[in-house]
Amino acid sequence: MKLHIFFFLTCITAFWVAEAQILPPLGKQRAGTSGMQFLKIPVDPRGAGMGESFIAVANDASALYWNPAGMTIADSQKIHLQGAYTRYFADITMNYGAGFIKLKNEHCIGISVTHLNSGEMDVTTEFQPFGTGQKFSATNTAIGISYAKKLTDNFSFGLTSKYANESIFGLRTNTLLFDLGFQYDIGYKNLRFAVTMTNFGFNVKPKGQLEVIKLTNTQSVNSFEQVTVPSMFKVGIAWDAIKNDNHLFTLSGQLNHPTDNKETFNIGAEYSWNRLLYFRTGYQIGADESHIPSFGFGLKFTQRFGALRIDYAFTNKERLGFTHKFGIGISF
Repeated sequence: MKLHIFFFLTCITAFWVAEAQILPPLGKQRAGTSGMQFLKIPVDPRGAGMGESFIAVANDASALYWNPAGMTIADSQKIHLQGAYTRYFADITMNYGAGFIKLKNEHCIGISVTHLNSGEMDVTTEFQPFGTGQKFSATNTAIGISYAKKLTDNFSFGLTSKYANESIFGLRTNTLLFDLGFQYDIGYKNLRFAVTMTNFGFNVKPKGQLEVIKLTNTQSVNSFEQVTVPSMFKVGIAWDAIKNDNHLFTLSGQLNHPTDNKETFNIGAEYSWNRLLYFRTGYQIGADESHIPSFGFGLKFTQRFGALRIDYAFTNKERLGFTHKFGIGISF
């Protein structure tokens, strides 16, 4: 009974914190009002393949991105590692690496690194639309340290502290952010409930000097407005509709409430045959540029040392096209 009261109060507090920091529901009027958008790009093929409806499902090294509490419900292996690569729009690439270790007394600790690179681009102006001869690139990096603890057989929590950096054409934006997540096994027919609050932190000003090319001269700018961070509050649920030795079929749903855009709702599904072959799909309801569902598949090989997992997913935007994600994970 005490645990149920604690969980109820935790959820009420989470909603209160979200309402205290999230802007009124103005729909698309909030779009583009925060920086560091790379923090919202899904990093792994499994979560992306399920339509990003994953905070109540996360149970591998990708949990360090989706919900750090998920480290506590990973399989029985002690060490879990994962690497992922995303081929994004406009030749932008993203790399993700994460790992965590299970300690005694249901403690988990992990580290994750996300890096996005735009590649080299031409500097253009209204008077030189084909390029000035200069080149620039944009890079974004986030390094996180995560901790999770299983308080009971049903309830877990996790916390991530991460340093985020955004660098473009000599300007640098650095900040410290926090993620907080909970997972709760309701104890009825494999039903799980999850809450996360991600990318919570302080506004920050870019640093550096920008050379703005004018018609007759070059102007230096070194004073900039504050940049807000893309905080997001999420509530998710997952249910193993079929679970036996040969088949596992999981359904999930997730509500997303960001600070810089309208609310969206994600749904996803994952089917596993003999814990070897995996098929996934999902859809984002209300998201910009939504076109067709996302799809993915995976293979998991169990060996004496542990398990090896290979995953792939693709998503599609109506005008931007496809993105492809590849991932490999190992546990031992």
